[in-house]
Amino acid sequence: MTRSVLFLGGTGIISAGSVALAHERGWQVTALNRGQSLSRPLPEGVEVVTGDVRDVASVRGALGDRTFDVVADFLSYTPDQLGSMVELFGGRTGQYVYISSASAYQTPPRSLPVTEGTTLSNPIWQYSRDKIAGEELLVRKWRDERFPMTIVRPSHTYDQTLTILGGGRAMVRRVMEGRPVIVHGDGSSLWTLTHTSDFAKAFVGLFGQYGAVGEAFHITSDEALTWDAITRLFADAAGTDPQIIHVTSDQVAAVHQGWGEALLGDKGHSMVFDNTKVKRLVPDFVCTTSLSAGVRTIIDYFADHPETMPTEADLEPAIETLVQKYGG
Repeated sequence: MTRSVLFLGGTGIISAGSVALAHERGWQVTALNRGQSLSRPLPEGVEVVTGDVRDVASVRGALGDRTFDVVADFLSYTPDQLGSMVELFGGRTGQYVYISSASAYQTPPRSLPVTEGTTLSNPIWQYSRDKIAGEELLVRKWRDERFPMTIVRPSHTYDQTLTILGGGRAMVRRVMEGRPVIVHGDGSSLWTLTHTSDFAKAFVGLFGQYGAVGEAFHITSDEALTWDAITRLFADAAGTDPQIIHVTSDQVAAVHQGWGEALLGDKGHSMVFDNTKVKRLVPDFVCTTSLSAGVRTIIDYFADHPETMPTEADLEPAIETLVQKYGG
C-alpha cells in the first residue's frame, strides 16, 4: 500500500531535499504552497496543490477532506500559525511532523554536545522563542489529546543557494573577489552545517515511525568546523586568499541589527550536536556531503548565476563600516 505525505511548503532549502527523497522512496507526495517559488522545481510525479497556509479556508478548499499518513509542516513559524494547522489536520493524519529549530536550545548552551534533553531557552531571538512556543503547544496536544506529533529541530541546513557566511551575498561576493571579510568573535567557535540531502535521510526516515510520535529530534551533520575554517573553505573554492577581520558579535549588532541578532541569538555560539537519538530510529542516517564539497557547489552556483547576487543595500555599507573600523 502506497503511503501518503503532505508537505506544507516543499520548495525551500530544507524541504526540497526531503520532497525529492520521499518521492524517490515511493511515498505519494503532495506539496501545498502558493506556487510562487521557481528556484527549486519539484520532481516529476509530485502532486502540487496551490493554497495559502495563512488562510485556513484556502487550505480547506485546496485539500477538501483528504487525509494523509504524514503531514510535514515547514511553514508554521508562530504558535498561532501552528495552532491553526493542528486544528485543521486533527484526525486527518497519522503523524504531524513540525519543523522547529535547533536555535531553540539554550543559548549559549551550558555544555556540549547538545542533546534533545538540552533546555530550550533563547532570550535573544524572537524566531527561536516562537518555535519554542510552538513546541510547547504540540507537547500539550500530545499529552492531552494524543495528537500524533513529531518535532524536528534542524540546525543550519543549506543547499547550493545559501550563502552561509554572515553578511549574506555581500560577504560571499567579497570572498569571491578576494576582498576583506568579517568573521565574528575570534573565529574559533564551532559551527555545524548540514546539507539538505543529508538532512532528508533522517527526516524521511522518521515518517511513519511509531517510535517517533510524541518525540523531538534534532537532525544535523556530525562535522563541526570553526568559522575561520568555514570562511577559508569558501576562499579555497573561489581560488582567493581570505583576508579575515575578526569583529565581536556586539560590534556587528551595533551596525546591523538583523545580522547581530542572528549572531547573538544563534551563530555566535559553538553548537555541536549528539545525533544518537535519531540514529536509533534511522540507523542508516549518515551524512555524506562534506562541507568542503558543499561550499564548492555554492561558489559554483553563484559564479554561474550572478543574477542571484544583487547588491544588498543594507549589508554592503555595514560590512564596509566594520572593515574600515576594525581592519587595522
